[in-house]
Parts: sequence; C-alpha cells; structure tokens
Amino acid sequence: MTDMTVKTPWHLWAVGAIAVLWNGYGAYDYVMSMTGGAEYLTKMGMTPEQMAYYEAFPAWMTAVWAVGVWGALLGSLLLLLRRRLAFPVFALSFAAFLFSLFHTYVVAGAGEMMGYMMQDGQKVATPMIYVMNGVIAAGCAFFTWYAWTMGKKGVLR
Repeated sequence: MTDMTVKTPWHLWAVGAIAVLWNGYGAYDYVMSMTGGAEYLTKMGMTPEQMAYYEAFPAWMTAVWAVGVWGALLGSLLLLLRRRLAFPVFALSFAAFLFSLFHTYVVAGAGEMMGYMMQDGQKVATPMIYVMNGVIAAGCAFFTWYAWTMGKKGVLR
C-alpha cells in the first residue's frame, strides 16, 4: 500500500493566517456596526445619509452581510484546518458580498451616496468606498480561488 498523503505547502499557512486576519477585521467591523451604532459609523467616516441607509437595512440584507462576513472567517479557519469545505464556504461568502454590492448600487440605487465621507465635519466626495469594494472583491476572489486550487491539488481533505 502506498501513502498518498500530499504535503502541505508553506504558503497555505501564510495565506490562511492572512485570510484569518483579513476576514477577522471584517467580522470586527460587522460586530461594531451592529453594536456600536452611530458612534462607530461616525468614527468610520460615514455620512448621516449612509448611516441611515445601513440602519434601515431589511433583516434579509443584514443576513446576507452576515453570511459574507462570517462565511469568510469560517472559510479562513477551514483553510488552516486543511478542509475541502473551505472552497464552497469562501464561494458562498464571495457571492454574498457581490449580492450586497448589487443590492446597494443597482437595486437600492445608493451608489452616488456611497461616494462621500465625513472629514472634519464636512461631507467630502471620495472614491475610497469604490476602491475599498474593489480590494475586498479581489481578496474574496483570491481566497476562493486559492481554496479551490488547494482542493484540486489534494492539499485540502
């Protein structure tokens, strides 16, 4: 009988640790957004209109956000545990993120409102939310792809 064990590459631990830190911040932001209220959102530079938009989220949209955030953190942990389930969990999380973007920018038409932030008490136009959404999407895509790749190579079991 031959041993078919695939050696875990060093980069799995590096990517997994980065994924936990990256997605851990997302989980922190979610918890603070849910519990810190206007004080936290103000510290994050949100305008009153943006805060009102997020506070008026329907329960199902909050659930989509939760699936995205907590799914990403769970996927990160599953990656470190070398579990094949990391890929579908990351994929579900990524889909939830993309759905939330679609809802915000297309369905709710809140795109223009998102292009502002508060600085020194003034509402200032900034592309940062779009850049941030692009970076988050790239991170989601990378972690999903990485888990898929590691699964195909037999690293995840």
